Amino acid sequence: MAKTILHKADTRGHANHGWLNSYHTFSFANYYNPERVHFGVLRVLNDDTVSQGMGFGAHPHENMEIISIPLEGDLEHKDSMGNTAVIRKGDIQAMSAGTGIYHSEYNRNKDEQVKFLQIWIFPNKENVTPRYDQITLNADDRYNKLQQILSPNAGDEGVWIHQDAWFHMGKFDRGFSAEYKLKKHGNGIYAFVIKGDFSVNGNVLNERDGLGIWDTDKIDITANAQDAEILLMEVPMNLN
Repeated sequence: MAKTILHKADTRGHANHGWLNSYHTFSFANYYNPERVHFGVLRVLNDDTVSQGMGFGAHPHENMEIISIPLEGDLEHKDSMGNTAVIRKGDIQAMSAGTGIYHSEYNRNKDEQVKFLQIWIFPNKENVTPRYDQITLNADDRYNKLQQILSPNAGDEGVWIHQDAWFHMGKFDRGFSAEYKLKKHGNGIYAFVIKGDFSVNGNVLNERDGLGIWDTDKIDITANAQDAEILLMEVPMNLN
C-alpha cells in the first residue's frame, strides 16, 4: 500500500526579506519543522521570488547537489569555478558542490522579478570535484507528457547529478492523464504543482502543493486545469 504525505502550499515556511520572498517546503534557515526536514534525499525545495536587481551574494556550499529551475525572469549565476551564466525559464541548472564552491545568484533585470525553484539533494558520493551544468530544454517535449529533465546518468536526457534521482516536468491540458513508473525500486516520488490543479493518485493538489509518495512502483496524474504544470522528483528514500 502506497504511503503519502501532503504539504499544502499555505503550510510551507515563509520568509520575506524584502528583496527575497521565499516559501520553504522543508525546514530551511529560520524555518524549522521537525516533521518536515526532508523527503528521502530531497532536502530543500524553495519557491523563491527575487526583486529587480537584487540577489544572493557569494556564499558557500559543500557536498550537496543543487538544482535551479527558473520559472520567470533572468537569473545570473557566478561561481568560484569561473562560470558566469544566465538561466531563464526553459533552462535547468545543476551544481555538484562536492569539496566546496562559492556562488552568487542575481536578478539581472531592473524591471522584472525572478521566480525560480531551488532544490537541494543529498549526494550519493561525498567530496567529489565540484561541477556545473546548464541546459536549455524544449518545452514542447513536455506538452501533455512527462519530459525528463534530470537523471543520474551523464549523456541521458536532462542534466545529471550524483544521486539515483530522476526529475520530470509536464504541462497538460485539462483532463489529460499520464502514468509515471518509478525507475528504481525503493525510491519515492515528490510531486510539486507549479501551476494549476492536479489529481495525483486520487489526491487533489492545487498550485504550489506538494505530495510525497513511497512504497509504490507507479503513480497516476490527471490535470484538473488548463495549462497545468507539474514537477515530479523521484528520489531515494534512504539517506545512506
